Amino acid sequence: MPDPQVASPGAFAGSHRSGPSNRALIAAAIATVISLVILINLGNWQMERLAWKEGLIAQMQARAYGEPGAILPPEQWADYVPQEEEYRRVSVTGRFLHGEEVAVHGLMPTSTRGNPVQGFYLLTPLEIAEGALVFVNRGFVPTSMRDPAARPAPPPEGEARLTGLVRAPEERGLFVPENIPQDERWMVRDIAQMADARGLAGVAPFYIDAEFDPGAPDWPRAGATVLDPPNNHLQYALTWYGLAAVLAVIFLFYARPRLRKLLRRR
Repeated sequence: MPDPQVASPGAFAGSHRSGPSNRALIAAAIATVISLVILINLGNWQMERLAWKEGLIAQMQARAYGEPGAILPPEQWADYVPQEEEYRRVSVTGRFLHGEEVAVHGLMPTSTRGNPVQGFYLLTPLEIAEGALVFVNRGFVPTSMRDPAARPAPPPEGEARLTGLVRAPEERGLFVPENIPQDERWMVRDIAQMADARGLAGVAPFYIDAEFDPGAPDWPRAGATVLDPPNNHLQYALTWYGLAAVLAVIFLFYARPRLRKLLRRR
């Protein structure tokens, strides 16, 4: 009579065959759980970024479309905080120093997407008080009008009053060439560097983007500020969540038949 405590060779073989299958399923489950945690957290992070961006846009529009206020007084320029002033709508009066104009290379969007016009943004110092200057982005001109003599109208003389948005100096991006002041090659609106190149003192640490004036000449064309920054965080979040859902479905299709086989063997 066979010993009941001794397993048959067939049973041992079945147990041996199920071992690798168990390990593969467990490994797949662990990898799936780790991946799901990462993907869901990336989606959550993008949702947090979405809330931040929407708040930023709301603040930007509230400042830009509000009643114009006074420019930060020169005695407070040393305490200038970009986050507190950015996109704030201001009115300012002064006299342009057109001889110290800086033409910064840039592109002007057109109605045809992906086909911008190449040219320059004209940043001209405005003397708002004795010893106090602020650069004003007067607007865009095509490359053919970089020379003031080639423009259809002379620049404004005497006292000028304008409304615009306070902007922080630009930081050079990784793929943006450096400014070369000695060659009058300007790629970035670096206010301190521009003031130094023109030998100007008492310059505000920010500049003003002049608003579009329908009564002004066609060039330079003001109103360059973009108030609709990219906000793709919701799409990114849905992408991460979608990948997590697809991964979960793939794992279910992978694990379901294997679990059935394991249950039948028991």
